Amino acid sequence: MKQLLSPIQIGRTDLSNRIFMAPLTRSRAQPQGNVPGDLNVTYYTQRASAGLIVTEATPVSQQGQGYAYTPGMYTDAQEAGWKKVVDSVHAKGGHLSLQLWHVGRISNTEVQANGAAPVAPSAIQAENSQCSAPVEGGSLKMVPCAMPRALKIDEMPGIVAQYRQAAIRGLNAGFDFFEVHSANGYLLHQFLATHTNQRTDDYGGSLPNRARLVLEVLDAVIEAVGKDKVGVRLSPNFVAHDMSDDESEEMTLYLARAFSERGIAYLHIAEPDWAGGDPLTDAFRSALRDQFAGALIFCGNYDADKAEKTLSSGVADAIAFGRAFIANPDLVERIREDAELNPPNPDTFYGGGAEGYTDYPFLETSSEK
Repeated sequence: MKQLLSPIQIGRTDLSNRIFMAPLTRSRAQPQGNVPGDLNVTYYTQRASAGLIVTEATPVSQQGQGYAYTPGMYTDAQEAGWKKVVDSVHAKGGHLSLQLWHVGRISNTEVQANGAAPVAPSAIQAENSQCSAPVEGGSLKMVPCAMPRALKIDEMPGIVAQYRQAAIRGLNAGFDFFEVHSANGYLLHQFLATHTNQRTDDYGGSLPNRARLVLEVLDAVIEAVGKDKVGVRLSPNFVAHDMSDDESEEMTLYLARAFSERGIAYLHIAEPDWAGGDPLTDAFRSALRDQFAGALIFCGNYDADKAEKTLSSGVADAIAFGRAFIANPDLVERIREDAELNPPNPDTFYGGGAEGYTDYPFLETSSEK
């Protein structure tokens, strides 16, 4: 695994390997205030050997929340909680990217302030889609996504400001990178896609108009933290959360060019296979490589062999692993040693405590044990 285990520089930051940890919603924040706690510190610190940890998707406001117990970045307490995570991971030599998130229509009145409707580019409900709401005692329940209201055009600067302020808080907390989550059916992706964006103003219709909010958010984050610390996640051909898009690959390439012009550090591509979308072709991956000058990261059902081959082909600079990192806090060492991987337990993916979160075993030889 010569390529996977080789160092890489992204932006101005030197990373020890190309085995990245994908963003993984685990719903383990403290129930009061959605603040990262000691359990989150342990979880991320256990996985500090990853070349880069992309945090679980982190709401930039309460309006951006769609799932119970996801740690936010819009209060002083949340900022302080994340700082403890960052400091602990840094002490182990690790690096983190804060994934900035607004769920848009993938929410319910039960998690919105004062029972308000979720917001979206257009008032189109996500069919056959669920989010989660808190239950007294710290558990959660799955609920249908509510009918959203369409954002007014004069609300757009406020949405941009939510991302900017969350990035500033993240900078205060010491994060190394900031990933603008524009994927997986959430608010910014909803603006990009033809099915969810039926607007007729400057934020809808043409491909550049549908991309407008993503680029306004990106420019605000760049201004706040610097282009060398910024990444974006996109998910071409994604179909979960009732998403469809007649111009998904065209939009991805358009944005890749726009990102490259801005000189951002990396582009993180979530492949659609696990959600049932059309697989990405080698030709599309090569086109992305041609359009984007920064580091290109792919994520989705990779094992070590497939990851090594993809890196060796030159089309990718790093590979992000998700479920493998859930069950193997020492995934980097296991790949280095060609050791067997722990299987993940899907029953403990979301909510709960240490079980299925911080209690997966390390290799006997692991220095982190």
